[in-house]
Amino acid sequence: MEGELRRLRSGLGVEDGQQQPFLVRVRFSAEDPAQVIADARAVLTRVVERMGDWPAFARWPQLLPAWFLQRCAPEPVEAERGDDPFDAEAWLRQWRAMAPEQRAAAGQGPWTLSDWLHHFDPTEEGAGDDRSWWWWQAGTDESGGGWVQVATTGRPFGSGSLFWLIKASGGTDLAYAV
Repeated sequence: MEGELRRLRSGLGVEDGQQQPFLVRVRFSAEDPAQVIADARAVLTRVVERMGDWPAFARWPQLLPAWFLQRCAPEPVEAERGDDPFDAEAWLRQWRAMAPEQRAAAGQGPWTLSDWLHHFDPTEEGAGDDRSWWWWQAGTDESGGGWVQVATTGRPFGSGSLFWLIKASGGTDLAYAV
């Protein structure tokens, strides 16, 4: 966590050259790719800074940039969620029954803030103890696009939260770099 926070704030350091992580690069298009990177860094920095003392969900709107909150999908109201606990097996059956195009479309839309934060939440309710990517570095290229490189646990990995961060920050046409 400390290394990720340092890389978010100031880029790669000498100590990072001694590591041999599995790195994956995601390319994106944008009118201003440097701004996309700066915005993604700003959001992720605020989240990673709080990993040691995770705030209640109600505090996040004061902690994250307003533009990020506005780009997230609305949270479901209690009546829509119902009182039933989440049924992971039913969700998995439904996911497996989808055609590949349906799966891709389901991951394209905006994420709710609660869904996105769940991937970083280190408490028992969240998946943060089982994160599968960590910020490594980012930059722009000669074609006018940008890229974000993350250390991962291997491929495939849970990249949805990374893709949403880049999209919400203004990136489009995301694709893994070859």
